[in-house]
Amino acid sequence: MDGNTTRKPSLARGAGQHVLIVAAEPDVAELLATTLELAGYRIGLTGTVADTLALLDAHRFDLLVVDTTLPDMAGIDPAARPVIVHRPPVLYLTGYDTLGRLLPELGLGETDYVTKPFRVAEVLARIQVLLRGAAPGRPDHFLRHGDLVLDDTLCRARRGPRTLDLTPGEYRLLRHLLVNAHRVLSKEQISRYVWGDFRGDNAIEQLVSRLRRKVDREEPALIHTRRGFGYWLGRVDAEG
Repeated sequence: MDGNTTRKPSLARGAGQHVLIVAAEPDVAELLATTLELAGYRIGLTGTVADTLALLDAHRFDLLVVDTTLPDMAGIDPAARPVIVHRPPVLYLTGYDTLGRLLPELGLGETDYVTKPFRVAEVLARIQVLLRGAAPGRPDHFLRHGDLVLDDTLCRARRGPRTLDLTPGEYRLLRHLLVNAHRVLSKEQISRYVWGDFRGDNAIEQLVSRLRRKVDREEPALIHTRRGFGYWLGRVDAEG
């Protein structure tokens, strides 16, 4: 074997989870279905909001991948969700120019996004993160790390018995750190998740500082700085 051969990193794979792809464009739907099947997921496929809601009412899916170019995308709104018993996490595929309209949805459940044109590796990685956050054995709307708990249904957070009084930006930042626990997130990654664009100056530092004062009043501290790289959430003695 040639010792100079460069091995490509393996793509994130599934374990038979049931994923519903919601895409009206045939090329996008075929690419996603083929890719996710090869990656080890079971696939359902719809092209309209009406069909999607009907399937969600009749079947349990572990995750939705939704292309926001659906012609009736406005039909997927919070008002429709209470009739669905099991609300799976959602990965949105969205154009950068329409991201601003999508951002209010992020943080109101297990949700994330990938901008188009998307890379297959990024889609697979974000799916894996969302499925890990919605692991079996706990209610879908709770995210936990030690004594830190986020309730996505009510958009509330607490640490131990203490409720955290968070602004929407602080909540979104904490959620992003929590879903990616023990993973360093760059300022750009955080900024694009929280606000939809990259903000320079000291915007991220100030937001992290405010959140840290609220979360880390108790020991051990959970929000940490990796100088020159970004920020991460977790216990220092558990890192590694």
